[in-house]
Amino acid sequence: MSDTTKLLDFLQQRVPADDASHKMLCTTVLPALVDAVADIARVLRAASAVSQVGTANAFGDDQLNVDISSEEAVRKALDSCSAVVTASSEEDPVEKPNGCRPEWPPAHAEDDAREEVYTVAFDPLDGSSIIAPNWSVGTILGVWRGASALHQSPKQRQVAAVLGVYGPRTTAVVALRIPGTSPLCFEVAVGEQGADDSLVVRADVKFADAPFKTRYFAPANLRAAAEDENYMKLVTHYIQNKYTLRYSGGLVPDVVHALVKGHGVYVSPVTAASKAKLRRLYELFPLALIVECAGGKAIDPATGSDILEHASVDTDERAGLVCGTAEEVEFVSKSLLG
Repeated sequence: MSDTTKLLDFLQQRVPADDASHKMLCTTVLPALVDAVADIARVLRAASAVSQVGTANAFGDDQLNVDISSEEAVRKALDSCSAVVTASSEEDPVEKPNGCRPEWPPAHAEDDAREEVYTVAFDPLDGSSIIAPNWSVGTILGVWRGASALHQSPKQRQVAAVLGVYGPRTTAVVALRIPGTSPLCFEVAVGEQGADDSLVVRADVKFADAPFKTRYFAPANLRAAAEDENYMKLVTHYIQNKYTLRYSGGLVPDVVHALVKGHGVYVSPVTAASKAKLRRLYELFPLALIVECAGGKAIDPATGSDILEHASVDTDERAGLVCGTAEEVEFVSKSLLG
């Protein structure tokens, strides 16, 4: 596979010819999401200022002008995709019929099982706290088979995820886990026109095997180390063992850094005083799919269980996160949980 394979050609080759049940996922859904990433990049470049608009989303989070514009960009891209029947986001956390499928659900319930349909759960712009100083931020998108992502097994029903990264370049990391095929994770250089001129620059994104030339750690919620002795010991371990710090405060660029370098661990613990902030449906599930498809591991630091092990019953469910190189995640789990 060439390092500069066109995205649409790459997707066509990666979906088995006899797998008609997921054809639209690669021919329309994923290209639409890459189009959305390209559109959001244009939105950010055109935003001369980042400011609060005086409104809050359904979770009570203050909205920025770029939050609203990014939400609109994703919704517009999905409107061209008939296979996506519903969508919800961190800005609008209700699974509503997609604009091009306002008749959903169908009159006959059996149509849901027979037709290739998806729902998309997404965070249009992750990194509000660091966007004003013009640091890299991202978009998180998860694609689920069926009309709802709630009360569904993330391991079985979430079939794809996309992380868009907006920095000096616009890139996307895409994961596919279609039943009956090998998991796939790859990196895309997103073109100005979206999917049409996007190139696959790394066809197989994987965490590296030991020995590692450099070890990286990203300690989110570092203030919690003052409240949690185990977290303080863990951070001290990284310093004493000469790990390289790579933490920007942006979830997407920090996780993607580990995927690019082939090693890294992202740690966002939860304590009694520092509550969980990351939402399972819009952030944790898509990230966990990406990490697992790259050969890594993603767990809930409060329990040690895999992020994708439990279904969400509510769009506002939250948890901490430890993800990255599998052996590093296991060490963190033992360190935090004893």
